[in-house]
Amino acid sequence: MLALLLLLVLAREGDSRIWRASPATGLGRVVAGAAARDTVRITPGVYHEDSVRVIRPLTLLSSPGAVLDGGGGGHLLIVRADNVLVRGLTLRGAGLSYRADHAALLAENSSGLVVENCRFEDNYFGIYLARCRNSRLSGNTLHAQGGRETSAGNGIHLWHCRAVEITGNGISGHRDGIYLEFVRQARLQDNHSHANLRYGLHFMFSDSCRYQRNEFDSNGAGVAVMYSRHVEMRGNDFHDNWGPAAYGVLLKEISNSQIQGNRFRRNTTGLHVEASNRLHVSGNEFLRNGWALRLLANSTEGLYEDNRFTANAFDVVTNGWQNYSRFRRNYWDRHRGYDLDRDGFGDAAFRPVSVFAHVVEDQGPALVLLRSLFVDLLDLAERAFPLLTPITLRDEQPRMREP
Repeated sequence: MLALLLLLVLAREGDSRIWRASPATGLGRVVAGAAARDTVRITPGVYHEDSVRVIRPLTLLSSPGAVLDGGGGGHLLIVRADNVLVRGLTLRGAGLSYRADHAALLAENSSGLVVENCRFEDNYFGIYLARCRNSRLSGNTLHAQGGRETSAGNGIHLWHCRAVEITGNGISGHRDGIYLEFVRQARLQDNHSHANLRYGLHFMFSDSCRYQRNEFDSNGAGVAVMYSRHVEMRGNDFHDNWGPAAYGVLLKEISNSQIQGNRFRRNTTGLHVEASNRLHVSGNEFLRNGWALRLLANSTEGLYEDNRFTANAFDVVTNGWQNYSRFRRNYWDRHRGYDLDRDGFGDAAFRPVSVFAHVVEDQGPALVLLRSLFVDLLDLAERAFPLLTPITLRDEQPRMREP
């Protein structure tokens, strides 16, 4: 076996060597024979094998057309070493299991992992990182054809990780596009997560994470952000997430976080805020949603300013008679106020919660009356003599023109 591996050495660069793997030699055999800091060049072809183990710092460089096909078996590539680079490889066929989370690429207790420009096709889980840190997942494409949530895994799955960068990936067809649990200081940017069975992004118990310039659309239930602190979501696009329990973003027990400059377009509910405190929600666009903002009464000390609400069925809905958040300088297309001093803001406060929204909360079938004259008269009467809508939920400085 040693003689065969020596024939696979292409060159020597300093203290490292370059090896060549082909379908005839097998990828696992070549990786097992390589020493720390060596490079393995994976030539085109289909490698019918699984459980390829990387236990030393290695660089795996794939030529176009190199495919690692597990044929429905277990994990395909298992990384248990620091400073591993995997580039350009196609991984497919990590099979469904109800006992183990089989992944095309599984990394455990690793630091400095880089996975870039790879394709993940028809896998149970795509990339699964456990107890990893200081790693980067960049420019990958992950696509599955899961038919049900119970038989589909997540595209990118992080558990107990720190300082992982996820950038420029495209994920579709999985249960959750991106899933984070007990993660710290993650950075997600320029990803496109769409047409996943449940959430485009789902994370829990993950503090100090930043999400910017991502696109989440056409997912079963949208995006869910739960039980976390110091979250930043900036410049993202949440659109076309439709369904009876679908949201652009669901925030549950989030605190001290920034939701700024995002676009919520054509969702059943644009932004759902539940038991979340000290949020700064500013500069966002809410366009053509069913419910633009669903703000539950158990959320406190939030500031909602400089947002734009346009062509939504309902701009704001709540479930209580008291409001513990502030609204100011938002643009509401339903605002019919006046600006005598010409400062760009209405001279009277605007109350965005309509009485019909309260009716629909209690009696869902009443929604069929949404565009009727009866609803217009009901809202007109409530504006003149407010009795049913929360008097404390109002914008003291509504914008007269769109920002």
